[in-house]
Amino acid sequence: MNEPISWVVAYPEIFLLVMSAVISLVDVGVKSRLRDTTYVLSLLTLAVVAYLLGASAASGETLRSFNNMVVSDPMGQWLKCFAALAMFATLVYGRRYAGDRDMLARGGEMFSLALYALLGMFVMISGHNFLVIYLGLELLTLSSYALVALRRDDPQAIEAAMKYFVLGALASGFLLYGMSMVYGATGSLDLAEVLKAIAGGEATLKGSAQVLVLGLVFVVAGLAFKLGVVPFHMWVPDVYHGAPTAITLMIGGAPKLAAFAIVIRLLVEGLLPLAVDWQQMLAVLSVVSLLVGNLAAIAQTNLKRMLAFSTISQMGFMLLGLLAGVVAGDSGNMANAYSSSMFYVITYVLTTLGTFGVILLLSRNGFESENITDLAGLNQRSPLYAGVMAICMFSLAGVPPLVGFYAKLSVLQALLASSHPLYIGLAVFAVMMSLVGAFYYLRLVKVMYFDAPTQTADIVAGADARSVLSLNGALVLVLGIVPGGLMTLCAQAIAALLA
Repeated sequence: MNEPISWVVAYPEIFLLVMSAVISLVDVGVKSRLRDTTYVLSLLTLAVVAYLLGASAASGETLRSFNNMVVSDPMGQWLKCFAALAMFATLVYGRRYAGDRDMLARGGEMFSLALYALLGMFVMISGHNFLVIYLGLELLTLSSYALVALRRDDPQAIEAAMKYFVLGALASGFLLYGMSMVYGATGSLDLAEVLKAIAGGEATLKGSAQVLVLGLVFVVAGLAFKLGVVPFHMWVPDVYHGAPTAITLMIGGAPKLAAFAIVIRLLVEGLLPLAVDWQQMLAVLSVVSLLVGNLAAIAQTNLKRMLAFSTISQMGFMLLGLLAGVVAGDSGNMANAYSSSMFYVITYVLTTLGTFGVILLLSRNGFESENITDLAGLNQRSPLYAGVMAICMFSLAGVPPLVGFYAKLSVLQALLASSHPLYIGLAVFAVMMSLVGAFYYLRLVKVMYFDAPTQTADIVAGADARSVLSLNGALVLVLGIVPGGLMTLCAQAIAALLA
C-alpha cells in the first residue's frame, strides 16, 4: 500500500513555484528600467526559500513522500539552501549589467527564468526516482537555454545558445538512454529499488549485467556533460564566453551544486554496487579534465574563457573525492570521500560568485570587462574590487589560509586515506596540476596590482551589489581561517545520507 502524500516534503518547491508565477504576473505591470518591483520580490522569495531550507536542513530529518519519488534529507536541503543563496547573489550582481544591455527593457524574464531554473535544481536535488531527476534537469536546462539567448540582438549570445541547446539535447539523450537501460536491467525507476536489485544480484540473474554496465556508461556520460568535464566539455568555453556575463554566472554557479547532487543520487544511492566500474570512469574524466583544463587556461587572454577552463579543472578535482569512497570492496571511506567533494563544490561556487561578481560590476554600458588586460591596474582604481578578486584567485589556486586550500586539502586527504597506490598517485598528479593552475590565477593578480591601468572610467555599483560582494570576499577568507563548521555540516549531511 502506498504511503499518503506528504506535501510538507516539497513545501519550499511549492512556495518557489507559486512565487515564480506571481512574479511573472506582477512583472507585466512593472515599467521601471531595472524592474525594481520584480527584483525586490525575487530577492525576498529567494531569502525566504533559503531560510526555510536552512531550518529544514538543521533539523537533520530525512523525509520521503510521493511514493518515495521525492526525498528531503540534510544533504539535499543544504545544497538547495546554498543554491538559493547563490542565485540571490547572482541576481544582485547581474541586475545593473542586464539593465545596461536592454535585457530588462522588454520584461523581467531574466528574474522569472532564474527562479524556474532554480526550481529545476531543487527537483533534481530532491529526486529519488529517475524520472523526477530527469524532469528537474530538463526544467533547469530549458530555462538556461532561454537565459543564454536573452540578448536577442547579440549574434554571439545566439550562437552560444544554439551550441548549448544542441549539445545539451545530446547529453540529455545520453542520460535518458542510460536510465532506460538501467530500468530494463533492474525493473525499477526508484533509486532504492535499483540499489536493492543490483546488490541482491537480481539484475545479474536476469542476464542483464551487460545491459546494466552499458547503461552506466551512458549515465556517467550524461553526468559528465552537466559537470562540464573532459571530453564532454566542448560547450563550456563557448557558452561562458558567448553568454551575457550575468547569465554565465547563473550557469557556472548554483547549477554545479545540483549537478553534484544528482551524481550522488544516481551513482551512490542507486548504483553503488557498480562503484568499481563508475569510479574507473570518473578517474579517467578527472585526470584528463585536470590536464586539459589547466593547460588550456594558460593560453587564454579572454577572462571568461580562462574561467571556463578553470571550471573544467576544478570539476575534475572535485571528482577525485568521489573515487576514494569504495576501495577494494571496502566502503569505510565513503563518508570522508563524499563529504570532501561536497565541501569542495560548495566552496567552488562561493569563489565563482565573487570572481564573476567583480567582472559584472566592472562592466558598464557598451563595455564588457572580460579580457585579462581590462583588469590592469585595478588596485589603483578600486582596492575593494581588486582585493576581492585577488582573494578569489588565491582561493582557486589553493593558497592558504583561504577556503580553496582546505577544499583541495580535504579531497587529497580522502585520496590518501584510501591507502591505495593508484589514488595516492592521483593525489600527487592533482598537486602537480594545481601548481600549473596557480600560474594563470596568479597572473591575474599580477595584472591587477603591478600593471598600469588601461581603463579610467569610474566604477559605478549599487550599495546592494557592493555589500554582497564584500560579504562574498569575506566568506572566502573567513571560511578558510575557520573551515570546521562547513566541513562538519558536509560530514553530517553525507553521514545522514549513507545511514
